[in-house]
Amino acid sequence: MQFRPPKATMSRRLQLNLASMIDIVFLLLIFFIVTTSLALPEAKLSPALQKNERETTSVDYSPQVVRVSTVNGRSLYRLGSRVIEDRRELTAVLRELQLDLGIFVQVDDNASVEAAATAIQCCRDAGFEKVTYVPEPGDE
Repeated sequence: MQFRPPKATMSRRLQLNLASMIDIVFLLLIFFIVTTSLALPEAKLSPALQKNERETTSVDYSPQVVRVSTVNGRSLYRLGSRVIEDRRELTAVLRELQLDLGIFVQVDDNASVEAAATAIQCCRDAGFEKVTYVPEPGDE
């Protein structure tokens, strides 16, 4: 058994045709140059939002938060510095707020599930579509 190729094939060396390789490289280079779109850096783009000079009303975008807690077995709802105990009064106060901003319902650990559900339902009854439940931040 002979595993070596015959001597006639050994003397012939492997040759690469570089002309076709250069053609392919140039075609790829031209393709990438033509298909590349040159865009401005993001820092130089003009913003789509523009300030309306005629509008003088200012909107307060601070978050609207109802804090729910239970003290001595009674459910308390805090909205800013106001403390509310009645469901109807809470709904009436919430109707005075800006509805499109949404509202957060932050519930303390000691509050009952009923008090949290009542606060969320009062927000819905007042007309809020964006009501977000937020648990009390932990001491981590």
